[in-house]
Amino acid sequence: MQLKHKIHKALDFIISQSGINPQICIVLGSGMGGITRQIQNAVIIPTQDIPYYPTSTVEGHKGQWILGQLGGKSVVFIQGRVHVYEGYTTNDVTFPIHLAASFGIKKLILTTASGGLNPDFYPGQIMLITNHINMAFANPLRGNPANLIGPRFPVLDAPYDSDLINLAEIAAARIGVDIKKGVFIWVTGPAYETVAEVRLLRNIGGDAVSMSTVPEVIAATQRHLKTLGVSLITNLATGLSRSKLTHQEVTEAADRSVEQLSLLIQEMILLL
Repeated sequence: MQLKHKIHKALDFIISQSGINPQICIVLGSGMGGITRQIQNAVIIPTQDIPYYPTSTVEGHKGQWILGQLGGKSVVFIQGRVHVYEGYTTNDVTFPIHLAASFGIKKLILTTASGGLNPDFYPGQIMLITNHINMAFANPLRGNPANLIGPRFPVLDAPYDSDLINLAEIAAARIGVDIKKGVFIWVTGPAYETVAEVRLLRNIGGDAVSMSTVPEVIAATQRHLKTLGVSLITNLATGLSRSKLTHQEVTEAADRSVEQLSLLIQEMILLL
């Protein structure tokens, strides 16, 4: 079955479950589910109930859509993204983005837990993504053109919306949250990078590295969504810290820093 038909079936189901028509979508990274506590009049849709929706297998990625009100705006949180390293294709990974776009979403905020490459960053630092480097060399638009939803050759000259970046900076200043800006690198994982790989990624201009986000941004650009990428630095990349890196460290760091990220997103939504 073609992607557009799968999206149509999934969309019909979501509409049947909720009368909310959100204009803002927030995708949550590892350990960031606490942000959803602030949503009002929440309607929760388990992703396992949505036709053709891929199921997350990663700790810290609870599979559900949460629709409701935040800061007086109608929003949807996507809690539980999937990754290429789980065995999914890039088409699977971007299914939620296509579904959100078909639902009428205009603005997309992608959050992700990342390893810090920039020596000026520290665990708990929030980085606004200004550009990215695709070191996975995979693309969700690859394949039969009959399966595409949107242009086959979207231009990635500005995949991260400058107006949303500026708005995030204003929001951060208003609430006193320290943020940085930088270049994000996507790798497939699931193994964390070697010391030599980290050195390479730093040398080519990376400030943070993670195993998600870029395929979603490519699909969002194809669907003409205004996109903001927010990367929470949960750990220093391999070789930059004296402690041994674990996935538990990543999720625990996200738990500790999620309050600031939550405040930033709430303030941004107020300004949108």
